[in-house]
Amino acid sequence: MVRDPSRHEEPPDPQAVLSALSDDDAVDIIAALDAPKTASELSEECDIPLSTTYRKLERLTEADLLQESTEIRRDGQHTTRYDVAFDSVTVELDEDNTLSIEFSRPERATDERLAALWSQVREET
Repeated sequence: MVRDPSRHEEPPDPQAVLSALSDDDAVDIIAALDAPKTASELSEECDIPLSTTYRKLERLTEADLLQESTEIRRDGQHTTRYDVAFDSVTVELDEDNTLSIEFSRPERATDERLAALWSQVREET
């Protein structure tokens, strides 16, 4: 399933975001994402076993820190790519001592919006 954090209406759990950001491997993955990459590319670049990379990617996407997109290939062998889904993350403590998380999201290019739309159509069919 392809996940796009910009489609979520509710903010992520602050504990999930903080937990994901406290993981050194997860932070290395975020740092390596200067462009959308596959799990295999990230595994190799970050020197993390592929199975561990998939777990970290799952954790980061569930915390709305990464977005998944499907790269459509002519040969029919589509692949999932991951990209950073935020420009900044702000953690606030309100007057009730409750943590909240706010993201600043990057503007998505036309091709990214089209890929997200295609991914959504695939999910629904």
